[in-house]
Amino acid sequence: MDSAKYIGLDVHKESISIAVLNAAGKIVMECVIETNATLIVQFLRGLRGELHVTFEEGTSAAWLYDLIQPHVTEVVVCNPRQNALLLNAGNKSDRIDARKLADLLRGNQLKSVYHGEHGVRTLKELVRSYLTISKDVARVMTRVKALYRSWAIPCTGKQVYAPGHRAEWLAKIREPGVHRRAEFYYQQLDVLRSLRQQVRRELLAESQKHPKWKLLCQIPSMGPIRAAVLIGIVQTPHRFRTKRQLWAFSGFGIETHSSGDYRSVDGQLRRTNRPVSVRGLNTNHNHDLKNLFKAAAIVAAHKPGPFQEFYAALLAKGIHPEMAHLTLARKIAAITLHLWKKGARFDAQYLKPQAA
Repeated sequence: MDSAKYIGLDVHKESISIAVLNAAGKIVMECVIETNATLIVQFLRGLRGELHVTFEEGTSAAWLYDLIQPHVTEVVVCNPRQNALLLNAGNKSDRIDARKLADLLRGNQLKSVYHGEHGVRTLKELVRSYLTISKDVARVMTRVKALYRSWAIPCTGKQVYAPGHRAEWLAKIREPGVHRRAEFYYQQLDVLRSLRQQVRRELLAESQKHPKWKLLCQIPSMGPIRAAVLIGIVQTPHRFRTKRQLWAFSGFGIETHSSGDYRSVDGQLRRTNRPVSVRGLNTNHNHDLKNLFKAAAIVAAHKPGPFQEFYAALLAKGIHPEMAHLTLARKIAAITLHLWKKGARFDAQYLKPQAA
């Protein structure tokens, strides 16, 4: 008799709704417990058989995964975007959502979100800190320029942010309240820049502990910071079987749509010659990783080296610059995955059409 149990958790800040199904899909147990580590572990230890657990990716997903994983056979952290059509149909409540998650897990219909590689947890958190603070710096810089523009004061370039020119720029603001507001923005910008430099130093120090960091640094246009961010986001290259999976994760996957692919000819079904409709790049992706490869492609396209030659060859074929940048970014991503998996050093031969 199959002793497998499928457990769906609908996780919230203060409570977790739980539904347990057996292999036949019948409800074995339903309950609500407090979001507490001790109570969760006690509940799992009280169950017998092979335990398969699922819950949706969210704020507490990493903590809950680390807590549950040693006590069960399988943990699936599922993608809530993929589940939306299935979970939002009909009545909705915490109990119903837990039931549906357990049933979808039993039917192997859930799209999992990667969790693992505890050895890079510190680097991953430093990468998150660096990226978040960098975005905050960009936001404050945008606010500074927006303030000047709102008072019809032209401001282009980076001089408006320079400490040596601030008095000159502030003197252009006549309104006392607006003047004081600009001073607050400048103070906020100085603090964030200083904090970003501190995080940057710690990020580089931590990244040097990982053996693959030096390997990635030798890829043209990658550099030490991008290599560190790449390891922090991807964690391990072996989660991607092929380059196309990495392209989809990075937002470089091409989405195609087709319909009515076959028609009857002389009593036999034959595939039509209608071209497949290309709908652009996939929208469900990791935005930070896409920005990383796009930035690397832009630098590589203007820096002398094999990547610049590859980019120039694309332009010579009549490819639009934007598409050439996209092709170069996809090539950099493919080469990075290949070198990371194999532990090999970069070679310009990888830029050949059949390589990477």
